[in-house]
Amino acid sequence: MKKLFLSVLLGATVLAGSQTTNAPAFTRIEDVIYGRKFGTALTLDVFQPAKPNGAGVVFMVSGGWFSSHEAINIGWCRPFLDRGYTVFTVVHGSQPKFVVTEILEDINRAVRFIRHNAAKYGVDPNKLGITGGSAGGHLSLMMAVKGGKGKADAKDPIDRESSEIQSVACFFPPTDFLNYNKPDDDAVGVGTLQGFKSGFGPRSDTAEGRQELGREISPIYFIQSNTPPILIIHGDADKLVPIYQAEQFVKRCQEAGVKAKLVVREGKAHGWAGIEKDLPIFADWFDEQLRGMKPATPASQSP
Repeated sequence: MKKLFLSVLLGATVLAGSQTTNAPAFTRIEDVIYGRKFGTALTLDVFQPAKPNGAGVVFMVSGGWFSSHEAINIGWCRPFLDRGYTVFTVVHGSQPKFVVTEILEDINRAVRFIRHNAAKYGVDPNKLGITGGSAGGHLSLMMAVKGGKGKADAKDPIDRESSEIQSVACFFPPTDFLNYNKPDDDAVGVGTLQGFKSGFGPRSDTAEGRQELGREISPIYFIQSNTPPILIIHGDADKLVPIYQAEQFVKRCQEAGVKAKLVVREGKAHGWAGIEKDLPIFADWFDEQLRGMKPATPASQSP
């Protein structure tokens, strides 16, 4: 998951940067510290469009729950910047040093930081979308279902902020580690995801631990009627994160009355050439959910 999706991130063919011909200019603020972890700075980059629309997109820089500043691809921000979104590319603590539960703490902190500084960056704190792919998609969905209110009595004012987001658009996310390829298929560091065991930590050593951890980090178990609108694009030939994951998640959302949509890419695996061309569909989704604009034309939403 790490190698596959980060290679897609780094190899995207979208032209990037303010120098791109006929592309609107933007400014980039690098290495903004949103928190610290055992003395190590946690950072994000802020991309500000020349003509901001007042909404923000939080981009999960993550593949296999591994994150690095070098994996930030300006081209993947471009479709959002072109629509006027301020983009926050979040780098989190990586496995094997940190496990998924610890990484989720980083993402909560990042969203709280962004909301606390929304006015500084010209963003409405109640108009935040989140996106990513693979592990980044998983983290996005976890924020959708488990983002929560801050602690009113927290010493740090950032921790008093909410980590809730208002919309999600993501690629091929794991959603239920306990029922991975089919019912009762355990993938909590075993089976299909045995190569990522370090990301699940020692709790994945026993069947009992896997059951407990798998439920804790699977977004499908936390869907509620107030879960924000969600769009997933997933290839039906994906072997690493089977499309069963997206199908079951969207089905559960719809049963709960949550607005959720799955766009299937026929014959596509875990990432595909030209995947960046699907990003405008995410921008369409955020336009509709965050800005109240009319839905995109059916042609742009179809596989």
